[in-house]
Amino acid sequence: MVDEIRLSLIDESNRDDHWRLTADDNCYYLFEYTSHRGYSFSSTNQLIANLKKKPSTAGHQGYHYKGRAIAACGQHVGGALNPNWLNEATLVPVPGSKAQGHPDHDDRIERICRAMRQPPPDVRALVVQTQSTTASHEAADGERVTVEELLAVYQINEALAAPVPHSIAIVDDVLTAGTHYRAMHIVLSARFPNVPIIGLFIARRVFPDDDFGFENL
Repeated sequence: MVDEIRLSLIDESNRDDHWRLTADDNCYYLFEYTSHRGYSFSSTNQLIANLKKKPSTAGHQGYHYKGRAIAACGQHVGGALNPNWLNEATLVPVPGSKAQGHPDHDDRIERICRAMRQPPPDVRALVVQTQSTTASHEAADGERVTVEELLAVYQINEALAAPVPHSIAIVDDVLTAGTHYRAMHIVLSARFPNVPIIGLFIARRVFPDDDFGFENL
């Protein structure tokens, strides 16, 4: 019998691992991604590595695993959600680090959202990124994008703002410090001040037991 995949809540036992989150944030995740380890370390690491394959490498060997990973993530998250909640919620994907027009502009999170069920739920790219930034998983220590830098390049897509959502889920692949979630939350809560917001993540980042040199990034 295959174990049922369930969402777990970020709480006081692990919130310090994602230090930009507050006690008021309701964020859920499915798996744990181990930082500083390769794709062969775990099934989750392999899943995330396949998700993050760059669109500019579409002609390369193994790129087809990206599509499989997107479909699997959509199925996993969709199956773990209350279908009645999903009927009413608006899923807002976190934009990729590359703006539209860049060769590596990546809509993987939006595709995951649309793969959660058929017909797709209410998926809206309400937040767009107007300029490219360095991907967090490629940034050197101490050079990751900040909340303030994201707020400078995040913009509400007013063409998608109506009707006003009943509830919003900010969706992303990996929860690290919570920087992107915090910036998204600030922008969305300013535009929709009375709409409840949660976070949905494929995985949260953890560190291996023998890694003592990490910083809170």
